[in-house]
Amino acid sequence: MTGFVRPLPFGATVLGEGRTRFRLWAPQQNAVAVVIEDGAARPMTRLSEGWFELETSCGAGARYVYRLETGQDVPDPASRGQADDVHGPSLVVDPSAYRWRHPGWRGRPWTETVVCELHTGLHGGFAGVQEELPRLAALGVTAVELMPLNDFSGRRNWGYDGVLPFAPDRAYGTPGELKALIDRAHELRLMMFLDVVYNHFGPEGNYLGLYAPQFFRGDIHTPWGPSIDFRQPPVRRFFIENALYWLMEYRFDGLRFDAVHAIDDQLWLDEMAAEIRRTVEKGRHVHLVLEHDGNEASHLRRDFDAQWNDDAHHVLHVLLTGERDGYYADYATEPAHKLARCLSEGFVYQGEPSAYRRGKPRGTPCTGLPPTAFVLFLQNHDQIGNRPFGDRLTTLADIDALRAAVALQLLSPGIPLLFMGEDRLARTPFQFFTDYHGKLADAVREGRRREFAAFAGFDGRDIPDPNAIETFERCRLDRSGDDSFYRAALSLRQELIVPRLAAARSVGAAVLGPAAVLARWHLGDGAILSIAANLGDASVPVEQPGGRLVLETREAALGNGGLCAHATVVFVEEPK
Repeated sequence: MTGFVRPLPFGATVLGEGRTRFRLWAPQQNAVAVVIEDGAARPMTRLSEGWFELETSCGAGARYVYRLETGQDVPDPASRGQADDVHGPSLVVDPSAYRWRHPGWRGRPWTETVVCELHTGLHGGFAGVQEELPRLAALGVTAVELMPLNDFSGRRNWGYDGVLPFAPDRAYGTPGELKALIDRAHELRLMMFLDVVYNHFGPEGNYLGLYAPQFFRGDIHTPWGPSIDFRQPPVRRFFIENALYWLMEYRFDGLRFDAVHAIDDQLWLDEMAAEIRRTVEKGRHVHLVLEHDGNEASHLRRDFDAQWNDDAHHVLHVLLTGERDGYYADYATEPAHKLARCLSEGFVYQGEPSAYRRGKPRGTPCTGLPPTAFVLFLQNHDQIGNRPFGDRLTTLADIDALRAAVALQLLSPGIPLLFMGEDRLARTPFQFFTDYHGKLADAVREGRRREFAAFAGFDGRDIPDPNAIETFERCRLDRSGDDSFYRAALSLRQELIVPRLAAARSVGAAVLGPAAVLARWHLGDGAILSIAANLGDASVPVEQPGGRLVLETREAALGNGGLCAHATVVFVEEPK
């Protein structure tokens, strides 16, 4: 089958018969031209509301830039691909050129989801990720989530500094190679998710302010730069089209929306999600997941499937490591009670004041939401990489306690997310890296060091230089390690939990000790799932749950009326 195409109302559109239409929103300009293959400038027609358009002789593969009235050349903000990097020419791409081998793939239900988040560059680009897919499928992963891959400045970046949202970064491969990766995943019955960033642009290579300053607000700033102005209809359309582009043209099975609390118009999120639901083909499973520091539950009652549960991560991290700095301070008091609330309701903070946020209330009630509305993780790119040295839990926690937490994560009804290497108990750090030069490189390096200089036990000068190639190389996984525990637990999940997740609901969670809880869920077929987890250093009394013991993380974990230290037990009581 020829390629899927999402017709865009902007950018370069191949019309066939050697012709292409170019369209750009540049309300600050009186004149704009297209320069193709370093040829003569071809003036665009100025339309209403700041739009410029030109239809001309040009085919797929041609390089082009827009020339502003000042004479400056800029890439297409809706470029489907770049010839080299963000400062250079864009490429005319024919999205119908890739021939899909599995066009009939319809995805998998959300209840079957087990996510592995990974960084494309550290796997060697799109081709390298494709090589890893069979192992992940055999592990029990059902969805691979790629950190942002749209074009950023340089050859190394986490991805959250992208400036061309429609262009896969050239350092990872071509648009066709990305489609081949997704095609292969579907052959293996793996879903592919993409992390997208709609709250800011990166600090280098963003030219929008030169010809469309209306794209940004002057009165609101995010931690990463000027706030994007979602009050502007062309801005709203730009990002809605971007989401549909990845889902319809590249056939991603889901999107994870980064830090949406920093988007100035929260209603736009629901507008976008509703349009996605209306547009995606009937019978196709497409999943929408939020990261929202505000614990805003209302989106989960509409068209979003789930939200990353930072609260659950934070309280589990406190229990495993004893750390209390920064936002972990909000979870240091009675952490077992907070974990019980996560397991039974979802969020810890549902409107209560947060001391870390100087007493401001955080969150909204999440009563009635299913357990699958929350993505549960022990580690992810932020929670590892935003530490001074990018250290993983394997270097911070007792290994038996960590295994107990993993069992709780993988066998509770929430949707589990792993970070690359986690299944093999990797000790490889994941550090913050970029590929900037000159003054920007100095600013990023010194800013990172100042950020951690105030932390007890850290000398800011010791923090790795984000721009050094050694920092990036230090993060490469060696692909060794034993993943048998994860394989066994995920096999149990697929056999005993997943078929019963529809209509699953909590029937409560109780505190067993300072670092221990017992949680129960009523599964869709009437079975009762019980998980007792003790992350503390001493045994705690517990009445043995009903049903069959299906997993214990330590031999003879239950005995003499108690659950031993650093252990989790899982029971399933079949319906009568």
